[in-house]
Amino acid sequence: MKTTIQINSETLERLKMFKQHPRESYEEVLNKLLDEAEEDPLSPEEIEDIQEALEEVKQGKVIPFSKVLKEAGIKLD
Repeated sequence: MKTTIQINSETLERLKMFKQHPRESYEEVLNKLLDEAEEDPLSPEEIEDIQEALEEVKQGKVIPFSKVLKEAGIKLD
């Protein structure tokens, strides 16, 4: 059985980013995402940590990648 679901254009664009190849169906994309969610659900603490980190990014409280590399002594050529 097939059905149609309504999603907004922003959600569609987000789904497109998960495609591994252009011909992959949204059915396949959604099933992969659902499988991942079922296999390893996040704990409430992990969800809270992620939300806090996203807020810090929104507020600009980030360290540039170049600085992290420098502090770790890693040089990219």
